[in-house]
Amino acid sequence: MIKWSELSDAQQQQTLSRPALKDSSMLKDTVSTIIKRVLADRDAAVLAYTKEFDGAELANLRLPIEQIAQAHTLIKAEVKRAIDLAYSNIRTFHQAQFPSDIAIETQPGVLCEQKHVALEKVGLYIPGGSAPLPSTVLMLGVSAQVAGCPLPILCTPPSPSGTVAPEILYAASKCGIEHVYLCGGAQAIAAMAFGTESIPKVDKIFGPGNSFVTEAKQQVSQGVDGAAIDMPAGPSEVLVLADGNANPAFVASDLLSQAEHGPDSQAVLVSDSEALIKATQQQVLHQLALLSRKQIAQQSIENSRFILTEDMDQAIAVSNAYAAEHLIVQTDDARGLLPKLANAGSIFLGAYSPESAGDYASGTNHVLPTYGYARNYSSLGLLDFMRRYTVQELSAVGIQNIGQAIMDLADAEGLDAHKQAVALRLNHLDALAKSLVETPASEELKNV
Repeated sequence: MIKWSELSDAQQQQTLSRPALKDSSMLKDTVSTIIKRVLADRDAAVLAYTKEFDGAELANLRLPIEQIAQAHTLIKAEVKRAIDLAYSNIRTFHQAQFPSDIAIETQPGVLCEQKHVALEKVGLYIPGGSAPLPSTVLMLGVSAQVAGCPLPILCTPPSPSGTVAPEILYAASKCGIEHVYLCGGAQAIAAMAFGTESIPKVDKIFGPGNSFVTEAKQQVSQGVDGAAIDMPAGPSEVLVLADGNANPAFVASDLLSQAEHGPDSQAVLVSDSEALIKATQQQVLHQLALLSRKQIAQQSIENSRFILTEDMDQAIAVSNAYAAEHLIVQTDDARGLLPKLANAGSIFLGAYSPESAGDYASGTNHVLPTYGYARNYSSLGLLDFMRRYTVQELSAVGIQNIGQAIMDLADAEGLDAHKQAVALRLNHLDALAKSLVETPASEELKNV
C-alpha cells in the first residue's frame, strides 16, 4: 500500500508511471525493416512473414467470402446470441453519434457549410493471440458500417492451419465486411498503409495490437504516402476509484479483469479507505488463484498500485494525473463525482458497471487511448470513420459585404494576390452596376 501524502513529487510521478515499453531503438529498427520489405516485395513479403511469425504457409492472403458466410454455422448458439446482442447495442450507440451538417449565413450573401462524409477505405486490425477477439471486430466494424465506409478491410493473423476463428468471421459478417486478409503484425499494418497486389491501400488504420503493431502504426502514419491511424497506444490499463463502502470483491474483480489482458497491463486502486485497500488485496489473492490465465494476471499484478489518499478529492486528483484508459468509480455518489473527473478514456460509474460491460456489450467503444494519452485523445467513435469539410458560397452582395475586410487583412499580411482576387471582383461588380445605370439613359437618347 502506498500512502500518497508521504511521497515527494518525484515519487508520486514514479508511482503513476507505466510499465516500460520494449527497447525502442531495436523495436523501431525491426519494424522499419519489415515495412521496407513489404514496400519492396508486397504480397510475397507478407506471405513470408506470415509463415515465419504465424506458422501458416498460404497460397493467398484473402480469405474466401464463402468462409465468412458459413461462420455462423460453426459457433455455439449462446455465442451467436451474445454477438448479436453486442452488435445491436454498439450499433444503437454509434448511430446516435451521427453528426448533423451545418449551413449558416454568417453575413447576408455569405453562406458557410460544414459537411461530413465517410472515409472510403479503412483498415481494421484484429490481433491474434490466445483467444479470438470478436468484440474488437464489432467495435471497429460497426463504426465503419454506420459511418458508411464503402470498403472496410480486416487483417488478422491466421492459425498455423491458415484459418481464422469463426467468432471473428461471424462478427465480420454482421458488420458487412467481405475483405478479410490472413496476416498480422507490422507486416499487416504496412500492407494496409501502402497496398500490395492483394490488399488495398487504405486511408486510415484502426485497432489495437502488440508493440510491433503499435510501432508500425506510428511509422506508417508519418509517411506522406502512408495512412492515418486512430490513436497511439500502449499496454491496457484500469484505475479504480473507491471509497470505504465499495465492495472489495467487485474492486478486485475489476483489477484482475484488466490484469488478465497481458503481463504488461496495469491495474491501479486509489482509495481514501485503508480498510478497503487491505480487503481488496486479500480478494485479489483469492480470485487470482481461480483464473485460467493466472500466470499472465500474476505478472500484471506486479505492476499494480494500491494508493491510499487522505480524502476523495485527493483521490480524484491522483486519477486525473494518471489519465487512465478505463476509470471505474465505486463510491456512494459516483455520478456526483463525474464533473470532477477530467482525464479518462472511458468511465464506468457505480458498483454494477464493470469494465467488462464496455469491453463487450454495453454499446460504448472499447478502443481507447492508453499510456496517458487520455489527456489529449478521445475514445474511438463514429466521427473517427468520417471526415468533415467546409463549403462557402458568396453572392455578389456577400463579396461586397466582406470584400473590404478581406482586402485589408490581406494587405496587412502582405499577400497582394489575395487582395487582388477580391479587388477584381469588386471592380467588376462596380462596372456592372454603372453599366446598368447608364443603359436606360442611352436608350432614351436614341429614341429622341
